[in-house]
Amino acid sequence: MWRTCSIFCAWSLLFLAEVCAQTQQRPTFTCGGNITGDTGVIGSQGYPGVYPPNTKCVWRITVPEGKVVVLSFRFIDLESDNLCRYDYVDVYSGHANGQRLGRFCGTFKPGALVSTGNKMLLQMVSDANTAGSGFLAVFSAAHPHERGDQYCGGRLDKPSGTFKTPNWPEKDYPAGVTCSWHIVAPKNQIIEVKFEKFDVERDNYCRYDHVSIFNGAEINDAKRIGKYCGDSPPAPVFSEGNQLLIQFLSDLSLTADGFIGHYKFRPKKFPTTTIPPTTTTQPVTTRPIPLKYSVALCQQKCKRRGTLESNYCSSNFVITGTVITAVMRGGSMYATVSIINVYKEGTLAIQQAGKTMSTKIIILCKKCPFVRRGLNYIFMGQVDEEGRGKIAPQHFVMAFKTKNQKVLSVLKNKRC
Repeated sequence: MWRTCSIFCAWSLLFLAEVCAQTQQRPTFTCGGNITGDTGVIGSQGYPGVYPPNTKCVWRITVPEGKVVVLSFRFIDLESDNLCRYDYVDVYSGHANGQRLGRFCGTFKPGALVSTGNKMLLQMVSDANTAGSGFLAVFSAAHPHERGDQYCGGRLDKPSGTFKTPNWPEKDYPAGVTCSWHIVAPKNQIIEVKFEKFDVERDNYCRYDHVSIFNGAEINDAKRIGKYCGDSPPAPVFSEGNQLLIQFLSDLSLTADGFIGHYKFRPKKFPTTTIPPTTTTQPVTTRPIPLKYSVALCQQKCKRRGTLESNYCSSNFVITGTVITAVMRGGSMYATVSIINVYKEGTLAIQQAGKTMSTKIIILCKKCPFVRRGLNYIFMGQVDEEGRGKIAPQHFVMAFKTKNQKVLSVLKNKRC
C-alpha cells in the first residue's frame, strides 16, 4: 500500500509540474503595464478570451538606450468601425506627447511599426459593447536602420529632401511594412510635396497598400489631405502649417515598384499655381475660392441641373454611398457616407476599417440638395483642403439605383 501511495504521489507531483510548466508557457495578459527589455509579448486583457468592456489599458515599452522599438501585430480582432471610434488600439512613439503611429481596429494587421527612440506606448480602449478577442503583438529592440529593407520613415527637417519606399528602385517594396515620415519646417513656412515616380498596389478604395498624407504631426482622419494608390503620381500637396506626416503602409500580400517623393519648404504665401499678370484691383489668389455657406448661396432655387454625363468631368469626386449620419450645424449638413463605389476620387479623404469605406461630406445648404439618413445617393462635388466632400446647390446629387452603375462605369473609363 505504501508503494502504491508513493507511486500515486510521484504521479501527482509530475502532473502538477506539467500543469505549472504549461501555465508558464501561456502568459496571462493584464490591462497595461510598464515593460522593459530587448523583446517581449503584449496582449489585450484576457487574450485570447474576449476583452472586457469599458476599459482603457496603457502599455509603456522601454528598450535599451540607443535602440528603437519595432512592434508587429500577430493577431488583432477588435470591434470594427469605419473610423475606429469604439474599440481601438493606438500606438505612439515615445511615452508622453509622442507621435501617433496609427490607430487600429477590426481585423486588419498593419506592417511593422518603428519608434523614433527607445520608447513606445500602446493604448487600448473599449466601450460598453465588446466584440472580439483583442490583440497579440511582439516587440523587439533594434539599432536604427539596422532592419535593412524593412526600415523606413523618420523625421525630416532640412529645407528640402527625398523620401522613398524600401528597396527603391532596385526591386519592389516589401510586404508588411509601415513607414512614417514626419516633415517639420520653420514656423513661418509651409511644405510642398511632389511624387516623381509612384506605383502602389491598385485598389478602387486604396484598402490595401497606400500612402496617406496628414496636416500636422500625427495620424488624424480629420486632418488627412489624401489617400493614394495605383500607378499615377498624386498632384503636388501643400501643407496648411509647418508640419506634414506621410504614412506608407503595405499589407502582407501583393507589392509593387513603390515611389520616390521630394519635399521642400516654401514661404507661407507661396502660390500653388502660376498665373499671368493682372490689372484687377482685387487681391489676387492662386488657390480655388473655397466653398462656404452663405445666405445668398442657399437662396438659389434648388433644382438639379444637367445629367450624370455633363457633371462627371467638372466634379472633383464622384461616389455612390449610403448616408449613415447627418448632423445639422448652422445652415449646413455634415454627413458621413458609407461608400458603395468610387468612380472619381480626386483628393477626397476616404477612411477604411476592414472592407468598409466611408467619407465625410458637407452639404452647404442643408435643404439643397436634401438627403436622408439610410438612403443611397450618387454624390458629385468639390473637395476642400481637409479632404472633405463639399456639395453646393449647383452640384449634382441624385438617388442611386442599380441601373446607374453601368453609366457610371462607362464614365469612369472615359478621359475628361
